Amino acid sequence: MKTWIYTLIGLAGLSIGVFSLWPSSDRVDYNTQIKPILNKHCIACHGGVKQAGGLSLLFREEALAKTKSGHPAIIPGDARNSEFIKRLTDPDPEERMPYKADPLKPEEIQLLTRWVDEGCAWDTHWAYRPLERPAVPGGGALAGFMDWFLSDADTNAIDKFVAKRHEEEGLSMAPEADRLTLIRRVSLDLTGLPPTAEQLKKYSEADDWDTAYAQLVDELLASSGYGERWAAMWLDLARYADSRGYQKDNGRSIWPYRDWVIRAFNADMPFDRFTTEQLAGDLLAQRLPAGKLPPDDLLIATGFHRNTMNNDETGTVDEEFRVAALIDRVNTTWEAWQGTSFGCVQCHSHPYDPFRHEDYYKFMAFFNNTRDEDTQDEAPFLRQFKPEDESKAQAMLTWLRALPDSGAATSARPYRGTFNWVYFLRHLEPRHHAHYADNYEKGALLGDRNIGLKHGGSCRLPNMQLDGRTQLLTHLSVKQPGGVLELHLDSPTGPLLSRIKLDTTRNNAREKVLQRWPIKPTTGRHDLYLTATNPGIDPESYFFQIDWFALIPDFPGDAAQQQAYLDLIAAKTNNTPIMLPTDPDYARPTHLFVRGNWLSPGPVVQPDVPKSLGGMNRRLPKDRLGLAQWLTDPNNPLTARVTVNRFWEQLFGVGLVETLEDFGTAGAKPSHPELLDYLAVRFSRDWGWSMKQLLRYMVLSKTYRQSSKATPDAVSRDPQNRLLARGARLRLPAETIRDQALAVSGLLSRKAFGKPTMPYQPDGIWQAVNSSLKWEPSLGEDAHRRGIYTFVRRTGPYPSMVSFDAGSREVCLSRRIRTNTPLQALTLLNDPVFVEAADQLARLVEKHPTVEAQLADAYQRAIGRPITPEKQEALQALYDAALKQFRGRPDAKHAALSMATNALLNIDEFVTKS
Repeated sequence: MKTWIYTLIGLAGLSIGVFSLWPSSDRVDYNTQIKPILNKHCIACHGGVKQAGGLSLLFREEALAKTKSGHPAIIPGDARNSEFIKRLTDPDPEERMPYKADPLKPEEIQLLTRWVDEGCAWDTHWAYRPLERPAVPGGGALAGFMDWFLSDADTNAIDKFVAKRHEEEGLSMAPEADRLTLIRRVSLDLTGLPPTAEQLKKYSEADDWDTAYAQLVDELLASSGYGERWAAMWLDLARYADSRGYQKDNGRSIWPYRDWVIRAFNADMPFDRFTTEQLAGDLLAQRLPAGKLPPDDLLIATGFHRNTMNNDETGTVDEEFRVAALIDRVNTTWEAWQGTSFGCVQCHSHPYDPFRHEDYYKFMAFFNNTRDEDTQDEAPFLRQFKPEDESKAQAMLTWLRALPDSGAATSARPYRGTFNWVYFLRHLEPRHHAHYADNYEKGALLGDRNIGLKHGGSCRLPNMQLDGRTQLLTHLSVKQPGGVLELHLDSPTGPLLSRIKLDTTRNNAREKVLQRWPIKPTTGRHDLYLTATNPGIDPESYFFQIDWFALIPDFPGDAAQQQAYLDLIAAKTNNTPIMLPTDPDYARPTHLFVRGNWLSPGPVVQPDVPKSLGGMNRRLPKDRLGLAQWLTDPNNPLTARVTVNRFWEQLFGVGLVETLEDFGTAGAKPSHPELLDYLAVRFSRDWGWSMKQLLRYMVLSKTYRQSSKATPDAVSRDPQNRLLARGARLRLPAETIRDQALAVSGLLSRKAFGKPTMPYQPDGIWQAVNSSLKWEPSLGEDAHRRGIYTFVRRTGPYPSMVSFDAGSREVCLSRRIRTNTPLQALTLLNDPVFVEAADQLARLVEKHPTVEAQLADAYQRAIGRPITPEKQEALQALYDAALKQFRGRPDAKHAALSMATNALLNIDEFVTKS
């Protein structure tokens, strides 16, 4: 059977031919030979940032266009008369290029000359070419499809691509790692936890190792620990944190998004769906059948882009920081899904890659009409009622959805037809925040969050839609009673729409209540003016504050039902920031910012993607949902490549493209381009974007299963192991190091999900930053939960995480740069988590009658293999020295054993995978 299959594969290969990313002709190649020269010597002055002399070498049409001299600098086919070539060898230093820099090497000039004479062929960068299935070495292009006929060990194409490169470089694969090493490696990689003693025994002693190993992989992928381990990678990209950032860095209740990511990984949510729900879950909700309430998860997923920072500092301009969040969303989307450094395009065309200045703002237009406005309450949000109100809320939602023509039938569509009472109850939208008011007379926006008026004062509520609106709902506090507020049409003295006496006093202006005002029915859009009188107070006093208001119609029920509804609107809830669309009546135009300055708006642009990446299918909507579908469209050249590369880097330490964040011409070239494309095709087309299937294929390969022991020859030929002639030996991530210590000591709690924990950290860590947040150490099992659940404060990250290179989550982070510092060893020796783990590990092994057996068991638990005589001797010597030091104390033996186990948690074998 196998002979027949291999014959079929070979014939298919002959008929289809061999695929390659790199040129095979003798002509000069633009991507590999010309573009690097231009990027290094020319683009800085003749590219996206500057076009000295009117010459840009970023796009072919620009390079061949007329310059300021009135003539083109490059004449295809005629290098001799091309000013571009003449200037490279001009003897006059004022004329020679590069200007005021070292001249090009003769071989570089020769290449450029040949290129011009050959017609200036302009090729597409490898990463921007359409994704095509390459032929597998040793077989045909159908080889990938035939894998299911054969065993994983026989057919894994990864090994064939790697072996082909080895043959070219005179290398060969290392032997397979021993069973215990491989079991620990794959367990740490897939779950972030060491294997259990039962797993080590069961799988290491199996008769059929290949089958047993595949079963172990499936068991690990099915475990809950899988999602917790891989969510950390994605949360770095999502810049997830439990605080808002900037100077105050107050807390943020967005942990349900973190839980959503973990669940999505565990459920093996296809990556295209994973993408769409995060970028446009709220828009997906609008497509649900009429009457169906959107599931919370669909909205919580949009927390991906609510992880942007929010500035609560008094005196800041909300619109400025709304735009800052908008810019961060653009940059993060490009880095996370497209592996592209797009931020520079905010100010000018990309200096190296084919992205124009206007492309940035067309892309920004996809995100510009979301409801968030950098307000202190972080609206919009999903309101999650507390237990005492949950049953009332559910009863109200059920009643509202059953009403005919109530506006609640399609509960995810707030701006179509009649008022949506369900939507308002879940999100408090649509409403207007205090900063919407303007034209203050004897009034001001107080603390960036409240409308405040003095006696005789007024302000404008501009361009309000009044069709069908019969009530003004305000959220306000009153410090001095007796005042009167009036609502006027079109001017402070215009027709009176409503009048209300403020007879309720609140001692604390922050304690706000709902106030409902009936207003005269009016049609169309109008400016409304709020006026205030209170002659009995200090004329310089602000006697009330309003932080938000909403225009609503008559409630569809009786007075008692309306009051029950308003009580739920006023109820304290747990609020998770989410994305919601802006009311079309208040849609924002998107401007190009001249030189990237939001205060210098240029032309209005419409949502679109760069034409250099093939453009957007006309059938896709020009909104966030269409954008998500474009990102995972088969014609998008980057998403699958970038995503596959991320997973590869997590397993092998370095991506097939080392620069995970930059697949552009300034980034690193792929070490195995055909392998990258092969995996990208299989991931996106054959495996339906299954992340688990991708990882399974990688870890079952012989390439992954190699021993990490390096021969001198392999190290000299490939010191960084880019050619994969040995297994990866890497320091573990910060979360894994901590989780592993808790696991081997028996302290680890497997409690999943929920609010972030605060395990012990030294006092005063947050004194250097704003102290509005307090670190309240978690008690019981919460102190020993996995690191993924630890509270992340951007201005004061958890110390041991920082020591082991975790980021602050202020911006998108594609890869953590591994460091080796003395601080890491000090952390492992002195951090209370590791001291406690060492103490508990010592208690676990004290059941053995001899110190020798105790040390051997501790090593077995920590490293996952029997101890060697040399290590036994070293640990015994350490124990003896500690025992001598603690002699005379009642717990001297335990203290000495704890010193030995503490050292075990610090050794290289423990903190690395090999």
